[in-house]
Amino acid sequence: MTQSLTPPLTHFDAQGQAHMVDVAAKPDTHRVARAGGTIRMQPATWALIAHGSAKKGDVIGIARIAAIQAAKRTAELIPLCHPLPLTRVAVDFTLDEAASAVHVVVQAETVGRTGVEMEALTAVQVALLTIYDMCKAADRGMVMGEIRLLEKSGGKSGHWVADGA
Repeated sequence: MTQSLTPPLTHFDAQGQAHMVDVAAKPDTHRVARAGGTIRMQPATWALIAHGSAKKGDVIGIARIAAIQAAKRTAELIPLCHPLPLTRVAVDFTLDEAASAVHVVVQAETVGRTGVEMEALTAVQVALLTIYDMCKAADRGMVMGEIRLLEKSGGKSGHWVADGA
């Protein structure tokens, strides 16, 4: 008999119906999640971003604000997410000339009863989408990818770090 290593999915009740997880009995703890992703583009598009010469303005600055806004609105976008009082959202970009790419890492934090992984992941996606939106006139072939949770801490599951993160 093999034992499943996958924990049960918590967003389904005993009858298989979707529901918001009850976190009332959980203690408030400091919770942190870090997520990252990448957008790859043509070298000329990368140069527009790096030199601040995109027609729509400061691509990285706008993408940073968009990421923060997205983290704050995650519960409005993901149906079963709890609305969280975020205590911090930090957004860092790395301009990678060799790969003609922009990498983004978002760290979201709260003191609460549930984690902030979805807020960090949503912020990463919206940052990348914002870069795409601001540069699509120059390069419709940009590719977003490698979006993943890099690290999380807090709560009963403790500290977790992705392989290679």
